[in-house]
Amino acid sequence: MKVSDASPSLPAAPALAGIFPAGCPSRTVLDHVSSKWGVLILVALWDGPQRWSELRRRAEGISEKMLAQTLRTLEGDGFLRRDAQPIIPPRVDYSLSGRGRELVAVLLPLVSWIAEHAGEIVNAPVTPASAAAVNGRPAS
Repeated sequence: MKVSDASPSLPAAPALAGIFPAGCPSRTVLDHVSSKWGVLILVALWDGPQRWSELRRRAEGISEKMLAQTLRTLEGDGFLRRDAQPIIPPRVDYSLSGRGRELVAVLLPLVSWIAEHAGEIVNAPVTPASAAAVNGRPAS
């Protein structure tokens, strides 16, 4: 069978039909968990609870504002827990909730695939067809 003839089998294909309408709540969740920083923070927490400063070091390049916003969003969605300990100086640990662990278990194969293939994708030579696709024009 040719790869172009293969159609992936989707276990819950009827349920997926609901993600396409513009007002579907899944679009909001998809936006939160598929953002660059959202994915990196979620995957970083797979290793266990971490403090804000540890997460900032691991997700190189993230600003303080973006880290705070991403953590607030993911906490609001129920993917992680914020554990503030009443000590001086204050200590706050972030960890995955049960829902977050379930999500990251699904994200890890995708992130692993991306890590494995990113170099060849980013460094691929530019062809007329790929340049046209990037520019939103059909290849001639």
